[in-house]
Formats: sequence, C-alpha cells, structure tokens
Amino acid sequence: MLVVQRTTERKIGLARAMSKLGFCSRSRAVDLICSGRVHLNGVVKRDPETPVRLGRDKISVEGDELNVESKIYLMMNKPRGLVTTVSDEKGRETVYSVLQGQGLPWVAPVGRLDKASEGLLLMTNDSEWSARVTAPESHLDKNYHVQIGSIVGDNVLRRLSNGIRMESGEVLRAKSARMIRSGEKNCWLEIVLDEGKNRQIRRMLDTLNIDVLRLVRVAIGPLELGNLPKGAHRLLNASEKQQIDSAIRKTNLTGRVR
Repeated sequence: MLVVQRTTERKIGLARAMSKLGFCSRSRAVDLICSGRVHLNGVVKRDPETPVRLGRDKISVEGDELNVESKIYLMMNKPRGLVTTVSDEKGRETVYSVLQGQGLPWVAPVGRLDKASEGLLLMTNDSEWSARVTAPESHLDKNYHVQIGSIVGDNVLRRLSNGIRMESGEVLRAKSARMIRSGEKNCWLEIVLDEGKNRQIRRMLDTLNIDVLRLVRVAIGPLELGNLPKGAHRLLNASEKQQIDSAIRKTNLTGRVR
C-alpha cells in the first residue's frame, strides 16, 4: 500500500507576518490591512488573521512588496519626557522622534521605560529576540540609578529587597538595593530588578512615601548604558548581542542567577 506523507507548513496571521518581516508594528499592520492597502499574492486582504506562509507568500503594501529586513539591534539613551510607544493617542512625543531621518528599518522597543524615566532602551525588528529578552523566565537583571527626595537608612533598603505589599495584595521586591551616594537632602540608590512589573520601582517607593526625582536605567543584563549621550542611539556590536543571548540561556538553564 502506498503511503503518502503530508508535510504541514507553519502559518501565521497576516498582521503578525508584517511585523516579523520588520515592516511595522502589529497594530499598525492591522490598520493597513483593514483599510484595504495590503495584498497577499496579488489579492487584497482585509482580515489581519489571514494565514500566511512566510518565505512563500508575497505580501505587498500599496504596491510595494515586503522583503525580509536584516535584523538590527540597537540601544538608545532615552531622554526623559518621551513615551515608549509607536504612537500616542494624546499626541505626546515618542522615542521614535530620536530615530527620524536615520534610514533605519522599522524597530520596536524591547520592553518599556515610562515617560518620566530615562536611560537604556533596547530596540529591534527581531520580534522573537525581543520576546526572549522580556520573557519573565529570562530574569535578566535591570539596573537602575534612582534619585530620591530624602535620605534613607538600611531599613528601607531591606524592605525593598524583602518585598513590599501593595494595596492590591501584590508583593513587589527588588533583587537588590543599595545607596550609591548621598547629599544633604536627597540621595541616589542603585536598585536591581529581575522582573518586569509595570512602574515597579515607582510603586514600591510611593508605598514608602518616598519621592522619586530621577530614575535612570543604566544596564540590562551584561549590557551597560556607558557614556552614550542622552538622546543618542547606536547599534549593538556582535559581542554585546552575544552577551545578552548567553545571559538569557544561562537563566533559562539554571533559573534566577543570584
């Protein structure tokens, strides 16, 4: 008896395919598709979930065929006051204003920094890499320097490390916290997180009635912000990319590295 083996091709939705190709964000792709500006194999498609075989099907937007963009990985020293999003419904300036006119393919932020925060922000058009960096199980350390409007003692630093219960019942904790310098009325703390809870440092300090004056992310895993000027960006070199990948693999294999 002749047995015919059928191979199955992995398909993904059209909007996701446009994002994976590095053309735009998935939400922007949905808008383009629903407005009838996207063709799949020469046919207009208005359903963002239309199945696509990457590498075989041809996607075009307003007549221009999409090709696989080279993967790029960059770091930015995000200035305070910029929103970490593609577009903002309130019309606020976003991190993309820093990249205008640079001739880069579309890239997306890897995680977020809130409007009032500054420092190291990664951006890439490699959505799978971005997901690995931000995945909870990766436990990549994020190192922050935080200026607060008071002088605190060891008891506050211990509370940050031991965990602080929010009104909701959620417990937030830092991997470590220490004072790095102090003035007469305020001081700077180094706070390391290995989780990605929304506005985590600000929420913990607010619960302790401590004002945050500045919050700067200075490192993600082994990658340090260094002397990159505020508002500037640069591509990661191969060694830096490899260091982050190695750190992710290490935590996936051994759990949280403490």
